[in-house]
Amino acid sequence: MQSNQSAPAGVSGSKVSPLDVKAAARQLATFRRPSAARGTFELLVSIVPLIALWVLMWITLDIHYALTLLLAVPAAGFLLRLFLIQHDCGHGAFFKGRNANDWVGRCMGVLTLSPYNLWRRGHATHHAGTGNLDRRGIGDVDTLTVAEFRALNSLNRLGYRLYRSPLVMFGIGPTWLFFLRYRLPLGHMREGWRPWASAMGTNAAIASVATFLILLVGLPAFLSIQLPITLLAASVGVWLFYVQHQFEDTHWSKGEDWAFHPAALHGSSHYVLPGVLRWFTANIGMHHLHHLCSNIPFYRLPEALAARPELAEINRLTIRESLQSVKLVLWDEGTSRLVSFRAARQIPDPAPVLDHI
Repeated sequence: MQSNQSAPAGVSGSKVSPLDVKAAARQLATFRRPSAARGTFELLVSIVPLIALWVLMWITLDIHYALTLLLAVPAAGFLLRLFLIQHDCGHGAFFKGRNANDWVGRCMGVLTLSPYNLWRRGHATHHAGTGNLDRRGIGDVDTLTVAEFRALNSLNRLGYRLYRSPLVMFGIGPTWLFFLRYRLPLGHMREGWRPWASAMGTNAAIASVATFLILLVGLPAFLSIQLPITLLAASVGVWLFYVQHQFEDTHWSKGEDWAFHPAALHGSSHYVLPGVLRWFTANIGMHHLHHLCSNIPFYRLPEALAARPELAEINRLTIRESLQSVKLVLWDEGTSRLVSFRAARQIPDPAPVLDHI
């Protein structure tokens, strides 16, 4: 094992990779060029099947609602894929021109209930400070250190436990985020009118589309179709974002120990999924590559990984392993690992520092 002295800045000795992270980032950057034809194709093969499934779900309401719910599963997959296209647009990666990226992103934001400009700003902040303990709280999952958790009073400890519970994180949380928080950007009051313009413009467009569909099929049918699609897509989307950074060997540091490139690579997972799921999730599982060079179009990420095959084993996470990450809720600065509440109880308090005369 290499010593910490030979480690890149901000990476503990147990996580050191022999590669030059900045050199890898420069090579990956050669895959940034998007294709208008490929982007248009990916957009069409995502939105057309979603429309077809929506119509088919409407038809099956007269047959049996169980069949309607069954069709909601692939429909949610296509909606999730449209969100990930919106995600690429936010990075300026889906099309060559900024206007094309922004307008496609705004349109996708209406379908995904995500104000594009507001979301893009928060997500950019997340990328800029990934793995930085001094810049938590914007665009990421709130994560406390063991010491911070111990310093909380009983009520706040309970609140954090509830927040990190699977029911809240993947059930109540996605509903609150997409149906309520994105509708009124109350946490952005100091940022001026732009966040509100993004949210209110998206709300108006959502209301227009919803009104059209309600007039077409009726309110009960609209809710019976759209709610399960949106709720399922939102929960899976939050799950994907969670496992991209919340795993045992992720990377957090602060102050001068933090550096962008090592944090981007070592603080993001390589979530290995079967081919079908990899398609529906637009290769977002290759998240360590995405953070290292965020403007690579998702359809070029496999090509980029093939060019640097040694990156495939960094932070490799299987579906089974990802399920274990749900219990990892606190950052232990002593071992540079995410740990569970139970494991945190076994960690001794740091010895007091005594002044020597």
